[in-house]
Formats: sequence, structure tokens, C-alpha cells
Amino acid sequence: MDIELLQRSPLFKGLQANEIESILAVTPHRVRKYRAGSFIAQSGEVVDNLLIVLNGLVKGEMVDYAGRVIKIEDIPAPGALASAFIFGSRNLFPVNVIALSDTDVLIIAKEVFLRLMMQNDRILVNFLDMVSNRSQFLSEKIKFLNFKTIKGKLAHLIIQRAGTDKIIVNLGMTQNDLADFFGVARPSVARALGELEADGFIRTERKEITILNRKGLSDLTID
Repeated sequence: MDIELLQRSPLFKGLQANEIESILAVTPHRVRKYRAGSFIAQSGEVVDNLLIVLNGLVKGEMVDYAGRVIKIEDIPAPGALASAFIFGSRNLFPVNVIALSDTDVLIIAKEVFLRLMMQNDRILVNFLDMVSNRSQFLSEKIKFLNFKTIKGKLAHLIIQRAGTDKIIVNLGMTQNDLADFFGVARPSVARALGELEADGFIRTERKEITILNRKGLSDLTID
């Protein structure tokens, strides 16, 4: 197991490699391998383990009532899966989790993980931070999905990535990536980007976008 990789996991933040090795030596756990394209978990399944991606890449996606597949996010190693849903009265996977490449996942049973947090304050604080960060991410995602138009979604994403001071942003996503993220066809994304450019709101060059009219973009995010 790559201990240096686990040091970069939010759960083990602030711990030295020898401390992580000591923790794992006395904490029952297992590693499961998944082939690319296979389901790691399906929406509605009970979350009864802590899951951390040790290598590979997985994605979370949901299917809406119209049957459209919407990608929520990609999760590379050493990200945790559904950490905000391990505890609570409705501890179910909210999305499908699928391996995008051959992937190894560290699995620690919920009861074992609970004892670990009771014994280690650093692990407990790190986990609380993880849950808070996930809640904030999901809150932003819900807000984002509420935008009715693709132009509104694009405008929100551009402004979000730009923050308060940037004029030039790199979304780090191709049009295919954006289409998966929005749950729409790629030509729809291309058309919306073209309209934003034609309206004088942005200028695009590959993945790089220059904001020409921030107020115009902001107006598109108001339904």
C-alpha cells in the first residue's frame, strides 16, 4: 500500500507515514480491486464502509427522471467515496460510483472506523472537515443543477472558477467533459459557448476563457 499517497488523503492529513502505518497495522481493513467500467457502488446502496481510492480514477454520476446521465465529479486517488453518507439516518449512496480505470479501494468497516475516530483525535477532526467540505460541495452542485439553461450553467461555472479577481480562466474541461458534467449532448455545449461569445460575454481559445462582460454572465445565472 502506498503510504505516501495516503498522506495526501484528507483523512490522514497531518499524520506522518509511520503514524499511518501504525494505524493500519491495528485497524482491520481490506483492499478490493475493480476493473475499468465496473460499479463500485450503486445509488441507493447502504454506505457501511469507509472507502478510499488507492489508485486509479472513479466517477460519480446520477440518472435524472428523464433518463439523462449527469456526471457529478471525477474522484482520483486518494479521494474518499461518499464520506458524508457513512453516518446518519439515510446513509445511502446518492449516486452511482463507477471505476474509470482499473482501481484499488481501501475498505474500512463503519464500526471499525468509528472506533478509530474515538481513539485518534486527528482522524476525527480530519473526518469532520471532510464531511463539511462535501456538504458544501453538494450544496453548490444542487444550486448549479437548478439552472435551467446550458448558458446559465456555463455562466455560473465560469464565474465560479474566475472568483472575484480573474478575467482569464481555464475550466480544465473539454466540451465532451462539459457535456457529461451538464448531462447534455456535446453540440448543445458548443452552441451555448458560441452564443456566449457572439453576445460578447466571453472569448474562448481552446480550454481558456476570457471574461469580457462579467455582469452579462451574472445576469444569466438569475432565473
